[in-house]
Amino acid sequence: MKKILTIGLVIGFLGILTLTQSCTKEEETEPVEQEFVADNSTFAGFQTWTLVNEVNGADPALGAMAHGGQNDSTNRKVYIKDNVKPVNGLYPKGTVVVKFTTLSNGSFEVTGLVKRGANFNTTGNGWEWFMLMPDGTIADNGNMRGANLMDGMCQGCHTAAKSKDFVFSTK
Repeated sequence: MKKILTIGLVIGFLGILTLTQSCTKEEETEPVEQEFVADNSTFAGFQTWTLVNEVNGADPALGAMAHGGQNDSTNRKVYIKDNVKPVNGLYPKGTVVVKFTTLSNGSFEVTGLVKRGANFNTTGNGWEWFMLMPDGTIADNGNMRGANLMDGMCQGCHTAAKSKDFVFSTK
């Protein structure tokens, strides 16, 4: 009798332990997707990355202001890190694109975009916009970045390329 009672207690204890573990597993939440947050090292050596497009001269689609738009002697080179390609029309989190523009007066305009993912800039499909120095460091001590960079001008223009995941210049 004592043996049956002991076995019953052990089985009962194991049942409670199993029930507790299964409840705990059901209550666990899905892991939260981490954003890819760029820093100065993200853009280091961008001119050695894959050159995906080069355009010389005026580009009426850019208007007068963006990326040396209407200047006939402007040169624009677009680089993508690790030769990333879109999957089902979307670039993966961590994609980095840099446009290096040489203006007619010899000065440079360097811009970048990084796909952060997670819940960053949901209206811009996870992209963050950057103004960079010619060496690839983020301009103005790292303050020239964001979803609303230049009062939304970057995203506003790139919305026209929404069907290509906001990226105009890659082939």
